[in-house]
Amino acid sequence: MGGADDHFIVGLIGAGIGSSLSPPLHEREADDQGLRLIYQLIDITALGLAAADVGELVRTTRQVGFRGLNVTHPCKQEVLGHLDELSPEAAELGAVNTVVFAGGRSIGHNTDRYGFAESFRRGLPGAATGRVVLVGAGGAGAAVAHAMARLGAGHLTVIDADPDRARRLAGSLVAAGTPADGVGAGHVAERLAGADGLINATPVGMEHHPGLPVPAEVLSPRLWVADVIYRPLETGLLRAARAAGCRTLDGGGMVVHQAAEAFRLFTGRAPRVGRMLRHFAALTAPADGGTRA
Repeated sequence: MGGADDHFIVGLIGAGIGSSLSPPLHEREADDQGLRLIYQLIDITALGLAAADVGELVRTTRQVGFRGLNVTHPCKQEVLGHLDELSPEAAELGAVNTVVFAGGRSIGHNTDRYGFAESFRRGLPGAATGRVVLVGAGGAGAAVAHAMARLGAGHLTVIDADPDRARRLAGSLVAAGTPADGVGAGHVAERLAGADGLINATPVGMEHHPGLPVPAEVLSPRLWVADVIYRPLETGLLRAARAAGCRTLDGGGMVVHQAAEAFRLFTGRAPRVGRMLRHFAALTAPADGGTRA
């Protein structure tokens, strides 16, 4: 008979998450380790809730016996005020993507920074990082920005529809020792003109947010282009970037590496990251064996 240390209920809170691959990623890794793990989607859009309701969802899931939660758009920053404790990384980033219930407390963590850094190292080896443009200053943007700082970016320009939010994120980078500035969306073309790479950390390009976060005509072959979105794995931005001759990085590596660290936090067990990457590849392989549309 298994005990409480090998039975887990966890979940994901976010908007429009019906196609998330987090459930099979976590459940399959648990199965392979001889654990029982149930992963529940809690879609605030389907439930008719708003990001501001995340606190009540955290309280309810804790009360009914969940071990923890993943948190995604648009709740990564909203959840901060509803937790008992933050890990140093979550506090530094001002965003939480993983909550663990332990010892009667709710503890917020952030595994996105690690996830993006690992994906970038593996997926864009040797890419120049002298000047990087990041579009999106929300929870994912904060994690990506600080990941690039740790990877040695020489200068980061943060672009957001809310210029004040872009400046706040840039300020946190400067305080940590990385040159940065924050500007509004109207500055995309001028900032990309002298950049080495572009990262999209907005929801634009997701299945429920179609479109491009920047105009296709600002892309050129000297840029590498990364997207944190993985549903779909090939976003409109990545298609346009490849058409322009850019090196590209999709969001698959980030989601697997952040999920692996979340699995470790939930279960206390070391994940087999290579196995999780293979499982993700199988989950996203075209059904007909051909190329993705």
